[in-house]
Amino acid sequence: MTKRNLDIVVLSDIHLGTVGCNAIELLQYLNSINPKMIVLNGDFVDVWNFRKYYWPESHMMILRTLLTMMTNGTDIYYLTGNHDEVLRKVSSLQLGPLLIKDKLILELNGEKVWIFHGDIFDITMKHSKWIAKLGGKGYELLILLNLAINTISNKLGYGKISLSKKIKDSVKKAVKFIEDFEMTAFELAIDQGYDYVICGHIHQPKIRGYENEKGSVIYMNSGDWVENLTALEFDGHEWDMYRYREEDFVAGDRIEKLINRNKVNNEVYVQ
Repeated sequence: MTKRNLDIVVLSDIHLGTVGCNAIELLQYLNSINPKMIVLNGDFVDVWNFRKYYWPESHMMILRTLLTMMTNGTDIYYLTGNHDEVLRKVSSLQLGPLLIKDKLILELNGEKVWIFHGDIFDITMKHSKWIAKLGGKGYELLILLNLAINTISNKLGYGKISLSKKIKDSVKKAVKFIEDFEMTAFELAIDQGYDYVICGHIHQPKIRGYENEKGSVIYMNSGDWVENLTALEFDGHEWDMYRYREEDFVAGDRIEKLINRNKVNNEVYVQ
């Protein structure tokens, strides 16, 4: 496969270390691109739900692939989120081409871009963190149920469905929360003089313009790799939303074979 050259890729809410992470699909995507910069915009590793007994080889291969990309010249910014907030204790740490930060400000073609995870807008994170963590446990159980249902659904020929996505899209309070989140991002970015604001956190991929009496801004959310399997891509001229499609990767089973091989000889996957 010929790799696509990109200036910037923004990924958020990968949730490594949980059963909901679509690690093989993410590996396929990472091995199809050659970016100058990758921004991991929060919740890359799910520290909240991390279990010592659950760390599949595919999750380790994501780390190895990113390390290989760094070795080959890709700059990687790790922006902290709520599920990996422990890293906020070491914000501003730099290890070669890897930088850990809470936010990232870029100037691209004369326009200012503000990138951060977005959990600062979540009232449950500010005042009732235990409620948010409890919700995270329920979300993990929902993902487990979803995996079982999809196994049956695939055998019956109906394909995959996302229970958590359907629930969030249908519950009025969830929809209202997303609308409030986006509105807060719009208005704060305009007040701060940014042309673009990029968030994660709410697992809702979107590119949307907004304008008020003070100015205008382009809001973007990179989505996630649990439900939507999306990323934001910048080719040097414009931003675009990438959406994973299984049919784009005809050799998808090749990665599964490499995973099995790596379990035996611990080789690092480099393409």
